[in-house]
Amino acid sequence: MSIIAEKIEQVVRQIKQFCEDSQRKPDDVTLLAVSKTRSTDEIREAFHQGLHCFGENYVQEAVGKIVELSDLPIEWHFIGPLQSNKTRQVAESFAWVHSVDRLKIAQRLSEQRPSNLPALNVCLQVNIDDEQSKSGCHPDEALALARQIAELPHLRLRGLMAIPAPTDDAAKQHRAFKAVAELSEQLKRAGLPLDTLSMGMSSDLEAAIAEGSTLVRVGTALFGARPAKSVE
Repeated sequence: MSIIAEKIEQVVRQIKQFCEDSQRKPDDVTLLAVSKTRSTDEIREAFHQGLHCFGENYVQEAVGKIVELSDLPIEWHFIGPLQSNKTRQVAESFAWVHSVDRLKIAQRLSEQRPSNLPALNVCLQVNIDDEQSKSGCHPDEALALARQIAELPHLRLRGLMAIPAPTDDAAKQHRAFKAVAELSEQLKRAGLPLDTLSMGMSSDLEAAIAEGSTLVRVGTALFGARPAKSVE
């Protein structure tokens, strides 16, 4: 068995255990393989080991991979910060965007989504800890912004995404993820048909799943230490 295959098996086993510990069904949590800086050979191997959803952060790098791997039915997710001048490539190439944090970006994605493709699935990124250096809307702005995004044609608002401040303190991890889950429930009570909580990475999977994550973004635990960051 290859190293990637072993790591995938280990992560899938962890997710299943964390779901059982939280009395959740493992099928309710999607594993998104974060493949930024990874080679197409690594992605191809991971696909053949059973992973079908891959997340990318850098537009130019991702588009090249999508073209090269077009023979595989991969569901591509864009999970990095998105600049206005990159929205067209993302709208044309991806099935999901997790990092929508302002109306202008959502409007451009909607306008630039090709009419022959299904609606682009989007998540509203929330800066749950109000970190100055991090993307995401303020939680107090989430309801109004989500309502505006939900009205746009060619987009389907699926839920919330968050990247809480990194910490090894399990209690802090739980508090942050619980706040995101509670915000999601608030939006659902307001009539927004959300079904996705994109939260949790290699270092905080257990807390994220316990607090209701439906999609975890895992890179290092699947592929090992990340190579040097690529430059667009």
